Amino acid sequence: MRPDPVDAVSRLPAGQQPGSALTALAPMQDVTDLAFMSVITHYGAPDYFFTEFFRVHAQSHLEKHILRSIDENATGRPVFAQLIGEDITHLTRTATELLRHNVAGIDLNLGCPAPKVYKKNVGGGLLREPAKIDEILGALRAAVPGRFTVKMRIGFDDTVNFERILDLVNEHRVDLLTIHGRTVKEMYRSEVHYDAIARAVARVRCPVLANGNVTSAARAAAVLGETRAAGVMIGRHAIRNPWIFRQCREQFARQPVTRVTLADVRDYIGRLYRATMVDGLPERMHVNKMKKYLNFVGQSVDPAGAFLHDMRRAETEAALFAICDRHLLAEPAREFSPEPYPGVIARPNCETPSLLADGCSLETITA
Repeated sequence: MRPDPVDAVSRLPAGQQPGSALTALAPMQDVTDLAFMSVITHYGAPDYFFTEFFRVHAQSHLEKHILRSIDENATGRPVFAQLIGEDITHLTRTATELLRHNVAGIDLNLGCPAPKVYKKNVGGGLLREPAKIDEILGALRAAVPGRFTVKMRIGFDDTVNFERILDLVNEHRVDLLTIHGRTVKEMYRSEVHYDAIARAVARVRCPVLANGNVTSAARAAAVLGETRAAGVMIGRHAIRNPWIFRQCREQFARQPVTRVTLADVRDYIGRLYRATMVDGLPERMHVNKMKKYLNFVGQSVDPAGAFLHDMRRAETEAALFAICDRHLLAEPAREFSPEPYPGVIARPNCETPSLLADGCSLETITA
């Protein structure tokens, strides 16, 4: 029987060898809902899921659509509930409410880089205030008798507070730390500073998940080798390639890695379309949402970006799937590239997200 991955959090030492490394799906707004989790599970679930973040403030309530990903979770994997906010009273209130549901633990977002978020001094904005983080971690640790985890970046516009915040992670006995190896201001544009993640692995007492540009199973193994992290958290590249968690386990165990064909990708697109259908949602709106997912999928279809070019012009379900069939079923046995093709950008107009974007969503994550 596969070991309980929730129990593994408390047992796993930092610097775990790749053969038993962990995997997690990164929390992404408008992505990591019940439907997407079910689709990912069909192709190979990660060890952990994290919800979209629950926005916490004086008037906040638990968003019902996010609760569904906890209450109706049929993946067989633990789900951590992520919070974003800075009001200690309401963070502890929300954590207590969530603990009445079947959550694996409570996760604090200290990393969202969207301007609309950090300007409210939440998410990545809190990285400018270690004293405030100290208070929040202390309060949440006291309120959460089970597993309490944190996802953070390495700083806001520099890393001056990085070691201090890592020491707070130790002081408040955080059970699992995920680090995206960029600053908030670097968004998704810079190289990932894996050396900073390695410093965190050496400094904190809990397991660390490495996050940022984990594009494939081979890349995941390389990141683990470079950082000595306990595992990897993968976000947008799981949208592109839902087999990635299965492939990571195979890679870590030095087994043959599942080969994905264009026909397999066509199956994925159809399954995702059906899973994300909502009663009453106009067809055009559903097609537009699918195009946001397919912006990532298209990075591995062809090196010229022809699929992306055609797909972005579809306005109906029939047109969208005709384009998919033309590009994916003409050579169904051709390999879907494990890595994104160089220069094929997922969202060319989102390299600098709008101030109006509702952060950390399909609108703001980029290649």
